[in-house]
Amino acid sequence: MAVQDIAYVELYTRDSRSTIDYFVSAMGFTRVADCVEVDRSSVLLRQGQMQLIVTSGRGLGRFLSEHGDGIGDIAFACDDVPATHRAAVAAGAQQVAAFRGNPVVSGFGDVVHTLLPVSGDPATGLLAGRNWVATPRTPARSGSVRQLDHVAVCVEGGSLDAHADYYRDAFGFSRFSSEYVAVGGQAMDSVVVRSASGRVIFTLVAPDPNKDPGQLDGFLERNGGPGVQHLAFLVDDIIGAVRDFRDRGVDFLSTPATYYDLLLERFPDMRDEIAGLRDAQVLADRDEWGDLLQLFSRSPHERNTLFYELIQRAGSRGFGSSNIRALYEAVERDRLAAR
Repeated sequence: MAVQDIAYVELYTRDSRSTIDYFVSAMGFTRVADCVEVDRSSVLLRQGQMQLIVTSGRGLGRFLSEHGDGIGDIAFACDDVPATHRAAVAAGAQQVAAFRGNPVVSGFGDVVHTLLPVSGDPATGLLAGRNWVATPRTPARSGSVRQLDHVAVCVEGGSLDAHADYYRDAFGFSRFSSEYVAVGGQAMDSVVVRSASGRVIFTLVAPDPNKDPGQLDGFLERNGGPGVQHLAFLVDDIIGAVRDFRDRGVDFLSTPATYYDLLLERFPDMRDEIAGLRDAQVLADRDEWGDLLQLFSRSPHERNTLFYELIQRAGSRGFGSSNIRALYEAVERDRLAAR
């Protein structure tokens, strides 16, 4: 048994109209289908291999009251659903009421995992388990997003190893890398875990409880506990995507000019590219396999929790370890400026 892919990510929101408009108008997703049920309504959005469900309704009252807008379900496509379910329960997963015959188990905080069988190409057809009605006259746009690269999850300080072990024991994930970042009196720890297929990747981050409270503590407070901090969308041309998204209304974190002066010292062979990166304010990093470019949005949600990342890989398999500090510092500047 094994988790193969993320079938979909489901975002719970109080304001479905503005949330859907953000993803369609600003990020280039296509509205594929709608599903109206007794206590909730859902819209299926798609871009490349990425499937996002936006759901609202009174059935989500407790989640929205405690956490605000955020990811409530990360569905796993499994090659053997019953075996995956048994392994998860044996590892301590709580069983949530099955959703239309599909088992649902606990993940982190109030985020759950619906377990679905592996189906065909996620870029075609409709997801099983709901009464979808295809949206008429909405041809797919040729957007920038190719697929979901990874999910960043913020958990409480001191619980990082327990969460990494849970995903190992329940779903067969393995640890890929780890990183500790200290900025002033604050610090964060991170562990990357991924499925055996390599296509499901969680970056688990947590504040160091022995340091001063910082942005991750702020996230946990605003979010009412652990949750998805950001979704990373893989693109082929990040500079073009950033310019397009910015023109459409996506607000990105700013990068200080000194970052690019230091970048030139780190990667003198990128001299010709750095001017374009500086103009778009894109971050760059490198590992033993190749280069990585990335940029993070500000949160468009009321509680300033969930945000989004664009990432381009030129061979790199990492997560911009040198940029983790740059991201932390950029978010910290925004947090202090908002006081």
